[in-house]
Amino acid sequence: MVFRAFIAALAVATLAGCGTTLDQGSHLTTASAAPVEGHRPQTERRPSSMSSDQADDIAKISAAPDPNGDAYKIGPVDVIDVSVFQVPELSKTVQVAADGTINLPLAGTILAAGKTSGEIEHDVAARLGRKYLQSPQVNVYVKEYNSQRVTIDGSVRRPGVYPLRGPMTLLQAIATAQGFTDTANSTVVIFRMENSARTAAQFNVDEIRAGKAKDPDVVQGDVVVVKNSTMKESYQALLKILPATSIFVSLL
Repeated sequence: MVFRAFIAALAVATLAGCGTTLDQGSHLTTASAAPVEGHRPQTERRPSSMSSDQADDIAKISAAPDPNGDAYKIGPVDVIDVSVFQVPELSKTVQVAADGTINLPLAGTILAAGKTSGEIEHDVAARLGRKYLQSPQVNVYVKEYNSQRVTIDGSVRRPGVYPLRGPMTLLQAIATAQGFTDTANSTVVIFRMENSARTAAQFNVDEIRAGKAKDPDVVQGDVVVVKNSTMKESYQALLKILPATSIFVSLL
């Protein structure tokens, strides 16, 4: 009888624990970092006990820069589309070489690594304008972000280091790692380097999926850690050592 009571108590506590949620954007830890310039998302709902500094950490992680904007620096093995207006034969999709260069028709070899799309557009237009075209209009678009990486760890089915092939949100990052394990918690922590200091903020995936919280962007160098639920882990361990019928009978 004591053993059955123990199993019943554990199972009830496990089911209650599985339904527990945490406030989205709860702060874990942060080092001092300068505010991020540029666009900030709409203000997130936060607990009354959260300070303005803690809210800023969440906003910085949620407000990732546009990879095709002026802030994104192209790197080796990135893939870019280069198009020249009304000259399709000069348009080309190229992968940045290991030495950071690209090779284009007539324009020749151009250093691309460490530059923005706008800077490469200027360089290509200058090369073509010297001998071949008058006021060429060049557009450069980053197609694949292979030089960028994000680490996904913790209670996901396939933890590892994944390339950022374009803008990615937290839910997309989790899906890339094939989703949560059976013992995963709804709480996910994003670690990020800001001005040589490491910041961390946590998000509640259940609230994001329900549309109650913003799905934050994941950027180059982020470490996404999915928490493990101790209660779920204990329940899964119990299932491995006892037949399902034993638990069912004990609850009657």
